[in-house]
Amino acid sequence: MAQFEKLQAPNQGKAIRFVEGKPEVPNEPIIPFIRGDGTGVDIWPATQAVLDAAVQKAYKQERRIEWFKIYAGDEACDLYGTYQYLPKDTLEAIRQYGIAIKGPLTTPVGGGIRSLNVALRQIFDLYSCVRPCRYFTGTPSPHKRPEDLDVIVYRENTEDIYMGIEWEANDPIGIQLIEHLNSQVIPANGKLGNRKIPNQSGIGIKPVSKPGSQRHIRRAIEHALKLQGNKRHVTLVHKGNIMKFTEGSFRDWGYELATTDFRNVCITERESWILSNAEKHPQLSYENNAKMIDPGYESLTEEKKNIICSEVKSVIETIGESHGHGKWRQMVMVDDRIADSIFQQIQTRPQEYSILATINLNGDYISDAAAAIVGGLGMAPGANIGDKAAIFEATHGTAPKHAGLDRINPGSVILSGVMMLEFLGWQEAADLITKGISQSISDQKVTYDLARLMEPPVNPLSCSDFANSIIARF
Repeated sequence: MAQFEKLQAPNQGKAIRFVEGKPEVPNEPIIPFIRGDGTGVDIWPATQAVLDAAVQKAYKQERRIEWFKIYAGDEACDLYGTYQYLPKDTLEAIRQYGIAIKGPLTTPVGGGIRSLNVALRQIFDLYSCVRPCRYFTGTPSPHKRPEDLDVIVYRENTEDIYMGIEWEANDPIGIQLIEHLNSQVIPANGKLGNRKIPNQSGIGIKPVSKPGSQRHIRRAIEHALKLQGNKRHVTLVHKGNIMKFTEGSFRDWGYELATTDFRNVCITERESWILSNAEKHPQLSYENNAKMIDPGYESLTEEKKNIICSEVKSVIETIGESHGHGKWRQMVMVDDRIADSIFQQIQTRPQEYSILATINLNGDYISDAAAAIVGGLGMAPGANIGDKAAIFEATHGTAPKHAGLDRINPGSVILSGVMMLEFLGWQEAADLITKGISQSISDQKVTYDLARLMEPPVNPLSCSDFANSIIARF
């Protein structure tokens, strides 16, 4: 067992173990929690009360969570000393017990870790950030039909620009690197013309790897397989029209994974067009099918026409029997969309999407934009999942001016707790909380952030009273 400097682990309960990337959960798991900075002092007690009440209601004495308080952020510095934002005790506790949940953390200023959230993701290789965005009836929203949006953003966590490989404009090493790129690397490429990085540029490196992309997209597809109907749908979101060898490769590697490892349960959008055309018109030639899937077919060169016809022929011959005759409609649909297009499509055609698989930065933008449609970050949960650990978290900031006032919305951490219960396989408890939150909002029993936006405005509940309202509606 782990040895801690300033922590005392619970005397009862057992650790969660990960086997082949999946948790093995005892009936009394020890789960570390980080209260969080700022409003964490209010949010965490409300969250713990709801989680404990749901587990007790669902399982009586058969199951319970043994909570283990650990420290990060400002609270850690108070206990461990200046700049000790992420002490070794905390890292060892998460490593030992596998799953943790946390409130919002302060980003250090003037010293210490660059970002606590990013550091935790990288230390434990929590490569998939999962952020569901769904609407609870009665939640104020700037959109006319927020109920049409029900998506899960799968954001890759460990690569892209969030790796933090960058140099300031006046960094001597950065200046040398720019000189080397301008004089050696860019000219040697042969396809970049006379391009040069301007002097006094800050520069960064954007790594996107095949293993990193595919392990992340694998989780998204596995999640889709648990869904039903048209929610069995994974959209690869990218800016591959511009960044062809990073974001474009992310898309290509996603399609490769879907058509190899998941061949028996996946269909690509383009394959579905080909098979659908063949189903509707059994005598359709390969060429006429090609014309139907590519409206610009007639203007293409003969070489490109032949490529598309060969694609049609290959799809029908290789998966026509296994996926055709409507079988593909029960499979996971994998398609792709340009990132900027998705921003407007989740607003104008949200019902067409289910799981959005993205690289790091795009997922950050898109998940916040989607959250705004369904009620804001106060109701937006998040999870960071890897093969050996998982951390569930609030997606909003610390809001220190509201700390200790018992007024902030605890919804983000409570819903992150719902995700944690689902990850444990404790679906009955998770469903109770979802029901309680939905009914409380529908009954206009909400905290000030939602109460002031309702028409007409209603009297708000405190943070703790909102938790009690959720529990009362189990």
